[in-house]
Amino acid sequence: MKSIYSDIATLLLELEAELRALDLWEDTPPSAEALASTQPFCVDTLTFPQWLQFVFLTRMSHLVEFEQPLPQQCGIAPMAEEHFRGSSQTGAALVAKLTEIDERLVRG
Repeated sequence: MKSIYSDIATLLLELEAELRALDLWEDTPPSAEALASTQPFCVDTLTFPQWLQFVFLTRMSHLVEFEQPLPQQCGIAPMAEEHFRGSSQTGAALVAKLTEIDERLVRG
């Protein structure tokens, strides 16, 4: 496995752990209709943590597993910052993990 795939796989596992630590992990997936949203981040059908779990992690894990081309940039950390702004939940560690993913993808 190429280094970037190994690095991203590790970061995705750490992202999952952070979602679980914040109690944002869900056992039941959203409906197929909710996942079929055409809006960015499925904003009309999913919360941001749901999108991370059921869309981002799923797609990125698939790309890593089959060593498919990865995006050269993601820019997800700013979305997380916006989601947690003014929230009683502290998402600093989650934002930091997403920043690491963004930066690793840019480095290639």
